[in-house]
Order: sequence, then structure tokens, then C-alpha cells
Amino acid sequence: MDRSRTQLLVVLLAASLIVVLGVAAATGGLFSALSDGQSSLEADDTADRPDEPSTTETVGYVEGYWYDDDLPVDERDDAALEPDELEAVVYRSMARVEQIRELTFEDPVDVEVISREQFQEEDEDLFADVSDEERLHQEGVFEALFMIDRDTAAEDEVQSLFGDAVDGYYDPATDEIVLVSDDPDAPETDEVTLGHELLHALQDQHFDLQRYDRETIDQDAAKNGLIEGDAVWVDTEYEHRCGAEWDCVSPAGEPAGSGVMNWGLYLIVFQPYDDGPDYVDHLLEDDGWGAVDAAYDEPPASSSEVIRPGDERGPADIEVEDRSNDEWRQFEVDGEVATETVGEVGMVSMFAADVLDPDRPSVIDEDAFFEGDDGRVANIDYDQPYTDGWAGDELVTYVHDDALEADGTDEAVDHTAYVWESEWVSDDDAAQFLEGYVHLLEYYDAEPVDERQDTYEIDDGFPGAYALEADDETVTIVRAPSVDALDDVNEGAGPEGEDLLGNGALDAGDDDSTANEGSDDTDALGGPAGTGLGSVALAAVVVFGTGVVVLLVRDRRRARVAFVSSSRRKCSRHESSSTTIGTLG
Repeated sequence: MDRSRTQLLVVLLAASLIVVLGVAAATGGLFSALSDGQSSLEADDTADRPDEPSTTETVGYVEGYWYDDDLPVDERDDAALEPDELEAVVYRSMARVEQIRELTFEDPVDVEVISREQFQEEDEDLFADVSDEERLHQEGVFEALFMIDRDTAAEDEVQSLFGDAVDGYYDPATDEIVLVSDDPDAPETDEVTLGHELLHALQDQHFDLQRYDRETIDQDAAKNGLIEGDAVWVDTEYEHRCGAEWDCVSPAGEPAGSGVMNWGLYLIVFQPYDDGPDYVDHLLEDDGWGAVDAAYDEPPASSSEVIRPGDERGPADIEVEDRSNDEWRQFEVDGEVATETVGEVGMVSMFAADVLDPDRPSVIDEDAFFEGDDGRVANIDYDQPYTDGWAGDELVTYVHDDALEADGTDEAVDHTAYVWESEWVSDDDAAQFLEGYVHLLEYYDAEPVDERQDTYEIDDGFPGAYALEADDETVTIVRAPSVDALDDVNEGAGPEGEDLLGNGALDAGDDDSTANEGSDDTDALGGPAGTGLGSVALAAVVVFGTGVVVLLVRDRRRARVAFVSSSRRKCSRHESSSTTIGTLG
């Protein structure tokens, strides 16, 4: 990965955070975007426009503004708008979104401007409002994906994604768009970003964004493939028309970007923004916008369906059997077993999480992960041989009795384990995944355990014992604090015997390894030797705007979803009845 691309990816991550709470966001909207007042600039009458247009029935017209009207602010060099100027821009932007999306707004959309200080206070409150049980499960899932090591707090890594560059979001709980500004009295406005958020409001009015189940990483990525794919498709067209036929309001400078962040988490969130527009293209080819509208009644069932449009692959029904002894138990959050389905999006992000780090090997090579130049900064290919045979997975967190007496999450996590079972389309696909996973273990300095079948140990960073088992299309991974505890967590895990998966025994791969050459040395599987521990790294951003969706918390009482978007800092606040992930953008 060249330095210029890496720098650009960081600069483009000017985030727009959205977190869904069971309470309203800040009150005191600046104005209602569907008021009774008329604009001071009347639209030009043309032969193909009705004599008496209606805000709710005429596409491309809102409260006296047509989509192609000129505004005095178009001639200004800056995008700092007074309240009445912002109102005019919002009306026109709504009309433009209607014109592209071929839908009309049905209800008012409030737009509120708050200070960055106010937003940061609310942001901190969000991350603090997590139970010990939720935090413990969150730590375990991130660790299972090799994205956040034992010595790093998951909530700090998630919060670092947001940084100080949040510029706005749509909140379906309050039906409002919130613009975050360093100067709320004269906010700088990016019209394309505003259009993205208005598109989310339009979606919510017609399709109810809060009705979807978002209980897993995979479910969230699947739904966002449609929701954010629709929004990014529209704002991409919006931006194109701004350059070709419309005058648009936009900030003079570039976003400042964000600091160091966890690129592995970013990859999970980013996938719907990268693949979602292609998914929408697939629907448009079928029956235009009518097919996209219909998809909201039957959205993608898995991230695989978004990664490969037309591939209807719903997740297999997997229920991990509890085979633990009396000292271990399946961990529960709010009375339910703490499970997670990471999906193809989580697995490919796990294998690619170090592809931008020049000091670490990556299971997926840079050339395999970044496709050719098609006008985007970095066109990511989430369709990878190691994971494209995914059919379903379930990860269950376990706790030892000692965890109940631990002093806080940091100590309790030392007494956790997990069983991760996955199903694959074929036994060859299962073997492909296992080959990549063995590479991953070795890159984090895992050592095979003598006289234990397919069992590895890691001392630092992601400490514990890992037992692997393949049974035709089923792969089971058990991690416990020690080799002896493997059988206690899942009876029969890590048995005595010869290693069947490592040392060249895997035969599903070919000679063209996709492992990134982080070292001149090679291991027994033909990939680079492990080079020690390091922080996760990776991701990419699309010129037309991107986002991220991050596993945040499992809260079965109320949903929390956080969205980070980049390039134009757009974001929407999608609410779900139950979720483990945050979504940005």
C-alpha cells in the first residue's frame, strides 16, 4: 500500500457519528424543513411543471423551491450559513433528493444545529452507558476477531473511530437531522452531506428504518447494505449533478481527518458503503426504483448477499451445543445467552485487518484486497476465497465461576472463553477458511501444542489456547485460558493426537498464496512467518463517501447503533429493536 493512499484514507475519515438511544437527542430544532412559509425565491414555471405544485405530491418541489432553483448562497465562497439561508438550502436539497430518488417527503424533517462540545458530551455519555455484562461480551467478540487485544479497552477503540470530525446525523427516533458545528450560529454546510442525511429521513418516512432486527454484526451489515447503499447511490448522483448541472453549497476546505484508529473495526463498518451501491445497482437493473423500494420489505439476510448481489444466501441456523463442565457456563446478557454472528463481513475483515500495516503480515494480500482503479480511492474486494463459502456462524461467550468474583471487566475477561462454530457451502470452503485462520494464528505468534491435535497457544496480546476442528462443512474453534481448560469449556476440544490442519496438511489452497509478504521468511504453510503482535490496521474509503459499522454493544433493552462516515462526513441514525453493532454514516 503506497503512503499517499494510506494518508488519504485517514484524511477521508472525517466521521459523522450516530448512536441510537431510546431517548430523544437534544431538543430545540432550528426549524422544520416542511413549514407553512414560502421561500423568497419562487421557482420558474415551465411547461412540464404543474401550475400548483405540492410539497407532498410533486417530485422535485418542496415549499416553494424546485430542485434546479438558484440561491444567493451559491455565489458565496464560504458555506457558513445564517438560519434563513440554511432553511433555503435544506428545502432545495430535499427537492433534489426527491428528483434523484423519485419519492416525495411525507412529513416535516427538523434540522437542528448543536455545538461540537454538546455533541462530545452526549457521545461520552453513550459510551459510559454500557453494563458490565455488555462490556465483557464486547471485549470477547473483538478479541475473537483479533481486532482488540487483551490490554486494550474495546470502548476506547470504538470511540477513537469517531474523533472530532462528526458533522451530522439523522435520528429516526426524533425525525430530525442534527448538524454538529464548531460555530452553531453560522454552520458550514456541505449540501451533498445534507442530501445524504435527508435521504435517510426519506427512507424512514417510507420504509421505517427502526423496524429491522440488528442483533448481530452480520444482520447489521446486511440491512445497511440496502440502507446505506441506497443513500450512497443517491449522494453519488447528487455530487455528480453538482458538478455538471446544479450549483451546490460546499465547504471550502477538506475534512481534517481523524487520528490513529482501529482499521479492523473500520473495515466491518465500511463494507455496506463499499458494496451497498453495487447491490442497489443490481436492484435497479431489475425494476428501477420500484425494486429498491420493494427490497425494504425483504432486505438482505446476510452480508454475503450484499458482497455478491444476486447471491441469496441466508445464514444457516446454528445453535452451539453447551458441552461445558460445572465450572464453566454460557455467558448471559439480560437473561439471554451472549451470542454473535460475525458473518462473511466480520471474517474477511479479520483476515484483512493488517493489510495496510507495513510492519505486519496480512492473511489477505494487498493486491487481492484492493481492486483496480475505477474512480474510487480504494475499491475493496470483500469477496475473498478464504471466506466466500460462508453459510453461517455463531460465536458463544463462556465464563468461569471465577469471573463472577472478578474485580471489574479487565480481570473478568481473563476468565472467559468462546466456542465459534461456522458452516460452509462445501468442505473445500471450510478448509479454505481454516487455512486462513491457521495463518492468522501463526502471525500472532501462536505455537502448536505438542501431542495435541490442531491446538495452538498464544502468550501475549490474544492469550490462550485455541483448538480447531473440521467436520466436513462445519468448523469449530474453541478458545480457553489454557490448554487444560479447552476440554472444560467444550468437551473433547484439543484432544491428544497429531496436528491435522497445520504443517502443509491443508489442501484447499493453491500455490498463489494471498498472504501479505511481511517477512522474507516463510512458515510451513507457505506464508510469511509471524512477526509479533501489533495493533490492527486496515481499511479504505470511497471518494463518493463511506462509512463504518462497528460492533458496539449488545443491548436487548434498547438499540444503540453508531455510524461513522467519511469523505463527506455524513451519517444516519438507524434504530433497531436489538443490536450489537454500531453503524456510521
